[in-house]
Amino acid sequence: MRHCLALDLKDDAALIAQYEAHHRNIWPEVRAHLHAHGVTGMEIYWLGTRMVMVMETDDARYDAEAMASATRSDPKIREWEELMWKFQAPTPWTPEGEKWIAMDRIFAL
Repeated sequence: MRHCLALDLKDDAALIAQYEAHHRNIWPEVRAHLHAHGVTGMEIYWLGTRMVMVMETDDARYDAEAMASATRSDPKIREWEELMWKFQAPTPWTPEGEKWIAMDRIFAL
């Protein structure tokens, strides 16, 4: 299944450059965590401060709640998420306490 999510970056060119650098070489624990929870592919695009994540998942293995729970309980993954939050900002439509927010598809060809 394909998921499309949005998140913003803080409007700071130096922070955005650091964020991009971190994603050129994500931590092996982050890669393993994603694969272990059924994420089969992931791409992040950005324009200005808006980011869009396209995530492909294996429906038989992917469970968003289980992945979120594992994220909260794994110290290394929490460390990555806390580091990333240094660069990230919620969109104007993101509910309090959330980060990446699912987008609605309005067209497909």
